[in-house]
Amino acid sequence: MTTMTRRTMLALLTAGATSAAVPQLAQAAQTTARTAYSPVLPEPTGAYRIGTTELHLVDKSRRDPWVPERVRELMISIWYPALPVLGGPRAPYAPAHAAGPLADQIGDVLELKPGSIDLARTLTHARTGAPALGRHPVLLYSPGMGTSRLMGTNHVEELASRGYVVVAMDHTGEAPVEFPGGRVVPLTMPASEDVIKPATAVRVADTRFVLDTLDRLAAGANPDAERRPLPIGLAAALDLRRTGMFGYSLGGFTTGETMLVDRRIAAGANLDGTLQYGHPALELSDVAKSGLDRPFLLFASEHHTHLPQPGSPYEDGSWISFWNHQRGWKLDLRFPEGTHGAFADYQFMIPAIAKASGVPQAKVEELLGKVDPERSVAAQRAYLGAYFDQFLKGRPQPLLRRESPRFPDVEFVR
Repeated sequence: MTTMTRRTMLALLTAGATSAAVPQLAQAAQTTARTAYSPVLPEPTGAYRIGTTELHLVDKSRRDPWVPERVRELMISIWYPALPVLGGPRAPYAPAHAAGPLADQIGDVLELKPGSIDLARTLTHARTGAPALGRHPVLLYSPGMGTSRLMGTNHVEELASRGYVVVAMDHTGEAPVEFPGGRVVPLTMPASEDVIKPATAVRVADTRFVLDTLDRLAAGANPDAERRPLPIGLAAALDLRRTGMFGYSLGGFTTGETMLVDRRIAAGANLDGTLQYGHPALELSDVAKSGLDRPFLLFASEHHTHLPQPGSPYEDGSWISFWNHQRGWKLDLRFPEGTHGAFADYQFMIPAIAKASGVPQAKVEELLGKVDPERSVAAQRAYLGAYFDQFLKGRPQPLLRRESPRFPDVEFVR
């Protein structure tokens, strides 16, 4: 990744986050809705229809690290296989008050004026509050630093359609988060690489709190702070004996660090996240130094690999160290022509928004690389699904053994 690309991707993850406190941005998005572009999510490929619900969680045992006068509170979304009935309306991609600021984060990077992208009209493929169907393994999703949980919706929907209950977590203070009643908490975490270490610790604590909350939910409690009704059958749908986790960027780092201290997570996947505090190497994390005794998947962009790259500014010693210390099953997959942004919803959104808005293709390639967007989405879905099927459902997957001609953009790093 060039210096310019790294700066641009940092902007993609953080630009406009503080604008959540400015209601005029949401109003601007509404007034330009007729001309703004609304992205369309890729259709899930699994056998199940999808339901979704959100929970407002309050951890009274912790103060918020970024705003100490508050207790720690989180928003999570739960996506699950649902009964094939009409149920409620299709869930929106983003809640009303956060949709504008989140859309403008993407627009800023593409140098579009505020209101050019309309996430408020973008719909998911899930039905709000639909009755849950069956009992399934559980997956947790942690987003990238400065990124909303919503930017992993493509992965979350796909895995739910394949027979998983997927819990997407926001880490409050890193990106705009909308709470019940329309209250939006903006970026409150300091914008500095020095904050990565404390932020990772906060994320691990968030994740363990969510795991505790899921235990309560499965036991029949309603952990939502407002006690809003839960979908019928949701508690019974959680098979917490089979729990995995995956994350994008710092979310992948969070996955590894959480697995190191919490054995409830049986398998993890890291989508292009470093395992060290800062870049270039400043301090290896505990998981990079010790590895894990459970399965872990690395899925990387063009410049990330566990192989040494002497003299390269992109060498990440944390992946090298982790690979050498990993005791459980491991696999390193790589998009030789994809960049860091290819592992979130940017992969399908940015090319379509750019085409609709007249943004040059060179700008798209700067953000996402030259990997074909549709093939990239299909490959990520296939490999993530195969990985969790093998280790949470006990179904051996030939796709994980060698490179496949069906997914020519993916390289097995040996």
